[in-house]
Amino acid sequence: VQLQASGGGVVQAGGSLRISCAASGTIFSVVRMDWYRQAPGKQRELVARIYGGDTNYADSVKGRFTASGDNVKNTLYLQMNNLKPEDTAVYYCNYYSWDTQRDYWGQGTLVTVSS
Repeated sequence: VQLQASGGGVVQAGGSLRISCAASGTIFSVVRMDWYRQAPGKQRELVARIYGGDTNYADSVKGRFTASGDNVKNTLYLQMNNLKPEDTAVYYCNYYSWDTQRDYWGQGTLVTVSS
């Protein structure tokens, strides 16, 4: 099973973009769905986490980003509004399965915000 992230692109500051992540097959018992990002020269950071019915965000994106997930379809979305140049990064999705006790990573999608 592979995760495929899509929807990245170039957007001007203040604009919006929605990225998504879909699984090529079925991952059973997905209990946690995350979005991470990695900017050039920086460490990968957690942007949003859906877990236990709650969604939590990094302080840098609160109020601007909204993550949503569909456990049945194994699909994850990230709606990004009021984008800033510092949001430029490769965005990765990550699922954790209780069934297999492992993480699944997507290949990443590049979001570039121009000033």
